Amino acid sequence: MHIVLVEPEIPPNTGNVARLCAATKSPLHLVEPFGFKLDDAQLKRAGMDYWQQVQWQRWSSWKVFEKQLPADARLWFIESGGGRNYSEARFSPGDYLVFGRETAGLPPPLLAQHPEQWLQIPMFNPQARSLNLSNCVALVLFEALRQQGFPGEI
Repeated sequence: MHIVLVEPEIPPNTGNVARLCAATKSPLHLVEPFGFKLDDAQLKRAGMDYWQQVQWQRWSSWKVFEKQLPADARLWFIESGGGRNYSEARFSPGDYLVFGRETAGLPPPLLAQHPEQWLQIPMFNPQARSLNLSNCVALVLFEALRQQGFPGEI
């Protein structure tokens, strides 16, 4: 499973996601612009010493990232307002799980282009605006890995 963070803004979230990617051997794609510098101390602290174990790549924009995707790549866009819950999707090895900025989410035009791949995480409190980005990545990634029988588990 590939994890894609589009324009992440909060260093500890990105560091936590990197640590999650290291633990699950999931490639991490970071799409600019970022709300921090990659040498940010909080980013390194949250990722601890796991950064060297992460297969990660930096992309200068969504368009550049999108151009390098294999022709058969399946992308899943996780954002509130999606037509179905993430648990209803049938994930396959090599799928890309795409998450947006902490403050604004994924760009509406991008979501509009992919309505069938737009998934949401259910919320139960109408006053709660959102869940933490790294928690969302963990929820969806582990559901995808569960569906595949946790391949590579030690």
